[in-house]
Amino acid sequence: MSRSRVVSLVPSITEALASARPDALVGATDWCTHPEALEVTRVRGTKNPDLAAIRALSPDLVVTTKEENRELDVRRLRAAGLEVWVGDIETVPDAVAAYEELFDDVLAWERPAWLTTARELWCGPLPPVSRRVAIPIWRDPWMVVGGRTFTGDLARRLGLENVFGSAERYPHISLEEIDAAGADVVLLPDEPYVFTDADRAAFSTPTELVSGRLLTWYGPSLLEAHASLGR
Repeated sequence: MSRSRVVSLVPSITEALASARPDALVGATDWCTHPEALEVTRVRGTKNPDLAAIRALSPDLVVTTKEENRELDVRRLRAAGLEVWVGDIETVPDAVAAYEELFDDVLAWERPAWLTTARELWCGPLPPVSRRVAIPIWRDPWMVVGGRTFTGDLARRLGLENVFGSAERYPHISLEEIDAAGADVVLLPDEPYVFTDADRAAFSTPTELVSGRLLTWYGPSLLEAHASLGR
């Protein structure tokens, strides 16, 4: 049975669902910024969703992931009688496979064309390493992308080796440790922390500002990420 009332608590998946059936998307978080013209009921954030507002929408499916959402909220939604799908995404192929399951088996929707292209672009052999990178995602305190993360895997599939790839998923690292890690370049995304030109002066390692959406989101943006970040 095709789902016709869906709430998404994951920005990447919100964009993906809107690309296929915008009419079926009835609720999304405040952080779901794409597509920009999306008009749905907002249900607060990924970590503090308004569970009463979600229940009031009477969705036939709530979409979540282990990384973005809290297990407690999933349990409470299920206890209220709602069906909740939980994706487990740590790599780009994980994301592609999760969407194939979601569209085929859970939503019973036709797969969007971008999903086939994403598998072709991202799920082949790893390219040789061209540069070593560090990827901060926060400051005060400094945090970087570590191992077993979607962003780290995406970077590697672009030929970029994460110098903190053997660390925990999002370790707290000092600025001095980032500079000393041997990266050829520090990539500074504009989300979740909005790094700007002013932050570049803090590093002795060369830096580049990059789109956080292209580096951390999985969905239609994967096509743009391959074309843009691949350069």
